[in-house]
Amino acid sequence: MLVDQRSGARKIVRSKAVVVMDGMPPMQARTLDISGGGLTVTFDHKLSTGDIGMVSFELFVEGKAQVLSCRSRVNYCIFSGDHFKIGFQFMNPDMATMATINKFLR
Repeated sequence: MLVDQRSGARKIVRSKAVVVMDGMPPMQARTLDISGGGLTVTFDHKLSTGDIGMVSFELFVEGKAQVLSCRSRVNYCIFSGDHFKIGFQFMNPDMATMATINKFLR
C-alpha cells in the first residue's frame, strides 16, 4: 500500500498552469493542490523525477487573481487515467511568492 509522504498542509486549487521544463517548450497543465513547499499538477506528458523547470500558475488571493512562477523540481510522476499527476517541489521561491502562497493557504 502506498503512503502519502507529503508533509505540510495542502489546499485544493484548480487553475491553469504552464510548465516550462529545461530544454522544452511551454506546455499547459492544471493544478490540483498546493502546499508551502510545492504544487501538484495534471499534465499530458511524462516527466522524470529530478527534472527541473519553471512552473507558472494562478492563485486567487483576497479576490484577486495572481500569477506566480517558481523554479521547481519533479518529485514524482504517476500515470493516472489519461494524464500524469506530477508533484513539483519549489526551489528557492522568492519572498513575494511565498507570502502569496502562505496567504492562500490560511
